[in-house]
Amino acid sequence: MTDQISRIALVTGAGSAEGIGAAAALLLGRAGMRVVVTSTTDRIQDRVAVLRAEGIESVGVAADLTDPAGVNAVMRAARDAFGDPDVLVNNAGMTSVADPDEPASVEDITIEQWQASLDRNLTTALRMTRAVVPSMRAAGYGRIVNVASLSGPVQAYTGDVAYHAAKAGMIGLTRASAVDTAAAGVTVNAVAPGWIQTSSSSAHEVSMGAATPIGRSGTPREVAAAIAFLASEGASYITGQLLVIDGANSINEERAV
Repeated sequence: MTDQISRIALVTGAGSAEGIGAAAALLLGRAGMRVVVTSTTDRIQDRVAVLRAEGIESVGVAADLTDPAGVNAVMRAARDAFGDPDVLVNNAGMTSVADPDEPASVEDITIEQWQASLDRNLTTALRMTRAVVPSMRAAGYGRIVNVASLSGPVQAYTGDVAYHAAKAGMIGLTRASAVDTAAAGVTVNAVAPGWIQTSSSSAHEVSMGAATPIGRSGTPREVAAAIAFLASEGASYITGQLLVIDGANSINEERAV
């Protein structure tokens, strides 16, 4: 993938060493891109150290993307280091080390919990997309990949109505943004990971992964591989699409009781 040598990628939500964001940043860097990574805490600098150890040009920014000032700080750091991003991976969301999510059912959720979850899981993607699209449009090139979830767009589980609504909203954002920017050479797509095993996976989540037709949870690298393809120059005629990465879990009619 040496055709990516001059590209600049910005990956949000990359703080966890075993998360999808870190895996995506690594694959994009290995493809020749210069990489900007961000998370809510200074542990993002540990991810930068890993990238640089592989010879990948990288900078990291600790920022709260629910705050416009945080978005501005990330964009300023990217431009100061490399220039305007050609690739954006909107992976921020789900939960934050600095401010953990509070899942709740439709009957129990407060408006404050609802708004906080939508801000974190959906509005951050809108803020970042709005920040990068003008320069992508001017350049006639851009790749935006939104990390949604199987939960919301395809399926649901009990007790977390706001997260499901936000991730379903991510698909609407993806498709609307794709139509708005297609003529400018910008593509906008989404991936929907199913049960992906990370350091934060519970025993229940691991057991759900084992119950998929493939018989295991997915890995962050498997999701990152899909992100890297959608972020490549070769994916130029794919836009507004949702790629499900779930080991056939969502299409399996026969389920264990």
